[in-house]
Amino acid sequence: MVALARPKMKWGIAIETVDVAILGAGAAGLMAAIHTGRRGRRTLVLDHAERAGKKILISGGGRSNFTNVHATPLNFLSQNPHFAKSALARFTPADMVALVERHKIPYHEKTLGQLFCDRSAHDLLNLLLKECAEAQVAIQTGTSMQSITHDGAHFHLATSGGAIRAKSLIVATGGLSIPKMGATPLGYQIAEQFGHRIVQTRPGLVPLTFLPKDLADWSDLSGLSTEVVAHTRPAKKQRVPNPVFREKMLITHRGLSGPAVLQISSYWMPGEPLAFDLAPGRSVVTELARRDQGALLQAVRGVLPGRLAERWVALNTPDSWTNASLTALEAQFHAWTVTPSGTEGYAKAEVTVGGVDTAQLDSTTMQSKLVAGLYFVGEVVDVTGWLGGYNFQWAWASGVSAGESA
Repeated sequence: MVALARPKMKWGIAIETVDVAILGAGAAGLMAAIHTGRRGRRTLVLDHAERAGKKILISGGGRSNFTNVHATPLNFLSQNPHFAKSALARFTPADMVALVERHKIPYHEKTLGQLFCDRSAHDLLNLLLKECAEAQVAIQTGTSMQSITHDGAHFHLATSGGAIRAKSLIVATGGLSIPKMGATPLGYQIAEQFGHRIVQTRPGLVPLTFLPKDLADWSDLSGLSTEVVAHTRPAKKQRVPNPVFREKMLITHRGLSGPAVLQISSYWMPGEPLAFDLAPGRSVVTELARRDQGALLQAVRGVLPGRLAERWVALNTPDSWTNASLTALEAQFHAWTVTPSGTEGYAKAEVTVGGVDTAQLDSTTMQSKLVAGLYFVGEVVDVTGWLGGYNFQWAWASGVSAGESA
């Protein structure tokens, strides 16, 4: 048994025996609770935070990008790319939209299939809490875990709110991203306690930092952005190349951010270079009216913001203006290569890549193959979505799968 850190005691109402205990009152945990409660299962949701759904409330700039209409298994990163198929088919974006519409929550599509609440993420959280109440789910916040044991029939939870016995345990504790919102490694500790492997975790959907040379060359252009196509270098023996992302790149005072960079960061491995096409689908320098720096600058200004164009030309003006030099310069413009020094870490990451190994979970129910009655859902699992509502859709879908089984 792994002994968990004993926090300051916060005594609440102890519930001695329940059918299902759920650790984590976030998106996946609340959705799982709704479905266990609807099945008449006596359900208790526990969370160490003082209120349910804290990360839901800050998501999407406070308006919650609650799904993406284009979500498919191809939009997720996992050691087993097929694992998410069953859950995503069981509860689709259309199902989530129907739930939102049933609660008369106004929403809109922003870009690329991203659906946001018109008013506030509070609407989404209130939807979940109302559904939980209707399913007679009990939610106990401000409750910290101290230890968990299993006797073959029940899980025994020692908490700061008392001792709890449950037939099933759903772990929906999230990942390591945004520690200021209370992220902890609890879910991984529980998984390892019961014999589960953890795929190495790292920050995902996270800004990248410059090496010192690139920092000197580019950091004073902080705030400038441009549309790019971001690429990674395929790993050795990689049969399917990583996706590419055509979105905005933003220069920061420490490195690179913006949607394209956040997306590609989930696939980037330390020490590897990234390539950015700075003019997707356009020829920039091979047909200059004149072959000199002035003409080059004018051409580059046609596709990049002024100061960024000036800096790029200053750093990349060729020694000669031959056809071969211009061809090489054109190729360089479409494959600006940056090797990041690292990332901004979990503090700025939107998600955690890696997690509980899916090889030891049932993809249709999210139940452990090692311990009957133990389930893992949401971000704690080795399934990571793209930016734009995909991770919420995984939370809903995996929560439903577990909730209809536990």
